[in-house]
Amino acid sequence: MDDTMATRPHLDQLNLAPGKRARLYRLLYQAGPANGTLMILPIDQGLEHGPRDFFDAPEGVDPNFQFRIALEGNFSAIACQIGLAEKYYPSYAGKIPLIVKLNGKTEIPSDETPLSPLNASVEEAVRLGADAVGYTLYVGSARQDEDFKQFRSVREEANRFGMPVVVWSYPRGRAIEDRGGKDTVYAIDYAARVAQELGADVVKLNVPKIDPNKLRSAPAEYQREWTEHAALEQVIRSAGQSLVIFAGGDKGQGQQALQKAEHCLAAGATGLIFGRNVWQRPYAEALSLARSIHELVARYSH
Repeated sequence: MDDTMATRPHLDQLNLAPGKRARLYRLLYQAGPANGTLMILPIDQGLEHGPRDFFDAPEGVDPNFQFRIALEGNFSAIACQIGLAEKYYPSYAGKIPLIVKLNGKTEIPSDETPLSPLNASVEEAVRLGADAVGYTLYVGSARQDEDFKQFRSVREEANRFGMPVVVWSYPRGRAIEDRGGKDTVYAIDYAARVAQELGADVVKLNVPKIDPNKLRSAPAEYQREWTEHAALEQVIRSAGQSLVIFAGGDKGQGQQALQKAEHCLAAGATGLIFGRNVWQRPYAEALSLARSIHELVARYSH
């Protein structure tokens, strides 16, 4: 690893086809903060985690609650599965950009060999007026050969329709755990590079956790002293010309989450994706946090 600072790519540098460029321009400069920095609200947790995510936030069981937050909180886009897009997005079409998640799974099976199956197509996302599609990729899973083939079909269809692809690139599986776990710099750095190599236009990553004990199981090159800033710069560098957005953390990390988000933007991230940390709050609190995120993002125009 060299000491070159991670560089945040600009839309003009991405060599994109016109359709992808136009849709990403809308997300970056015509919606949400509209300053080149993304602020996305994901609401796919009902599938991924089940109804338990709504037990302490009963308002959130109604997707209209989250769509209202995305609209009134002035997010760049809302990301959801096809069923919610079909049933709820029509009332918000043209008011808030849409990212349709094309695959997803429940948390019920073991995560030792995860695969997130397709349940929607790029063509359906086009019909719904989406500005991007999302795909969850499990890097390191014993089933990643199936995952890569499945993603190939999504990438090819997205290229035909001029649709940007946001890859939720997650290190997962027994082999990842044997090398220190999903939150290490090694695992997230590898996931960032894989997403770029496979054709992601935007890659969603979790923030690496600095744990020297876990890194002892990683390849020797990663067994060094890391600061959070150096780790963030490293994974952003590995994503290359795939724009990087980082997760905003779970509810309960209010000010701490904003501080971490600022660290991500300062390191070169293109944006933030805040889900449960926002919508698991009462409506007024959710909008207050959205305003705080806007104030932060306003300092990172690009």
